[in-house]
Amino acid sequence: MAVDLVTYANILVLVIVILLSSLISLRLGLAVSIIELVIGAIFGNFGFLHATDWMTLIATFGGILSTFMAGTEIDVNLMREKYKESFLIGFFSFLAPFIGAFLFTYFIAGWTMQSSLIAGIALSSTSFAVIYSVLIESDLPDVNLAKTLLAATFVTNMTTIIMLSIIFIKPDLYTILFLIISIIVIVLAAKYSEHIFNHDKLKNKVIEPEIKYVFLLLVIFMYFAALGNGEAVLPAFILGLLMSKQLAKVKNLMIRMRTVSYAVITPIFFIVGGLRISFELILTSLGLFIILLGIKIFSKFIGVYFLTNKYISNGNMYFTLLMSTGLTFGTITSLFGLNAGYINQVQYSVLIGVVVSSAIIPTFVAQKWFLPQHSEDMIE
Repeated sequence: MAVDLVTYANILVLVIVILLSSLISLRLGLAVSIIELVIGAIFGNFGFLHATDWMTLIATFGGILSTFMAGTEIDVNLMREKYKESFLIGFFSFLAPFIGAFLFTYFIAGWTMQSSLIAGIALSSTSFAVIYSVLIESDLPDVNLAKTLLAATFVTNMTTIIMLSIIFIKPDLYTILFLIISIIVIVLAAKYSEHIFNHDKLKNKVIEPEIKYVFLLLVIFMYFAALGNGEAVLPAFILGLLMSKQLAKVKNLMIRMRTVSYAVITPIFFIVGGLRISFELILTSLGLFIILLGIKIFSKFIGVYFLTNKYISNGNMYFTLLMSTGLTFGTITSLFGLNAGYINQVQYSVLIGVVVSSAIIPTFVAQKWFLPQHSEDMIE
């Protein structure tokens, strides 16, 4: 009975945090994802809320769902037109912080080669989930800005996961199975999903069979990724990208899916991200934490700003700041390094603290002071 009461207490506090975050977000005019991260960190460090296995599982699914939905927002035609800009910005968004974090941790902080590589990869990623969450809540005057931002983020994270796989992950038969299943699901879903979305007996029903169908595809990715020591976020994004044209024709479905996602699932993802921050361990290495956070944000600025200044006519600073955010892939990389023994608990906590802080600070600055505004010149 005691265990049940603890579980119910955890659920109660979690729901309170979700509602409180929404109210504070509306009050301050900030993206709710920032508030969820901050309150998650506060409640976790003061012992009011703890990440349980079921919360972590839902949070994992929330990250995959957000990544899928981010993929659906990308205009494939625009991506073809802007492939040069997307690739250059995305690649240098990875390269600059990777080099900066690796050089500092290896040559100055005295970390091992493996731990320094983990640091470089973890701090080079950009958060799909944070960017998508912010863009959904922001009324940007230039839709192409948002789509180019998501495309560049895809390039950054694709490079991140490729680098992690090449350096550290040792593929086995289950890894190959995960790749094969992912390809089969993506190809079949991209080709035949419109029959489900447009089926008279399935669409616009209260029981939401279309949403359950999408959730099934994402859970398949989750299962085989866990089996094959892979990551489900990448195939989920590609699936969303390839299904974007189909889903654009059923706008009501996307609205309902966002409602389901942002009511509970996505908030748990951000709150659990905040719970992973240990103030105590960060304080023991506060100087290192501040330096690494500065390296991530400054190197992202160096890698992204001058290119966005060249290619983005309006909102280049906003673009740069959002590209500085990190969460999902940075957390995945850090957790992988901890479980594999490449980094210790203190290094892990510092990296997670930097990753989550980079999801909060640049987003706050971008939303507060650099959000592109509508102007009469932009109204056609």
